[in-house]
Amino acid sequence: MSIKQAAAPMCAVTAIIALVVSHGQVRTNTDGLKLIGNAEGCLQEPYRCPAGRLTDGIGNTHGVKPGTHKTDQQIAADWQRNILDAEHCINTYFRGREMSDNTFSAMTSAAFTTGCYGLRTYKGEDGQRHETTLHKLAQQGKWREMCERLPESTTAVSTPD
Repeated sequence: MSIKQAAAPMCAVTAIIALVVSHGQVRTNTDGLKLIGNAEGCLQEPYRCPAGRLTDGIGNTHGVKPGTHKTDQQIAADWQRNILDAEHCINTYFRGREMSDNTFSAMTSAAFTTGCYGLRTYKGEDGQRHETTLHKLAQQGKWREMCERLPESTTAVSTPD
């Protein structure tokens, strides 16, 4: 159990997934939601993530207020909004509408974890932003190659310097 899990009341990722899926708004499949939810964990009270941002629910950083306690319904609403933001990134910048559901869900997980900007570009040794291989492969419709590169692309945290 990580420090953040011991510090705040936990919620069940599976319960939050059920709430989000019941709304019928997200394209990300249940396996994709499990991937994201289990990686993030679910806490009802705010904590500081490794990047130092105030966070609650399942990786939510929007409108988090210290000392608040969120219900499962509030956590599901926040997470759905965040998933929809990640899906928008994949649809807009990675040709997501052309992807299979599993590919789309994996890419949505990567966008949720890394952020849209960090999934599209990285800061090179020259100090300039460069297009990621994932983005290049998506533009070419090379879905299998793109997915094979996901593990290496999501292990480094990118910042929009």
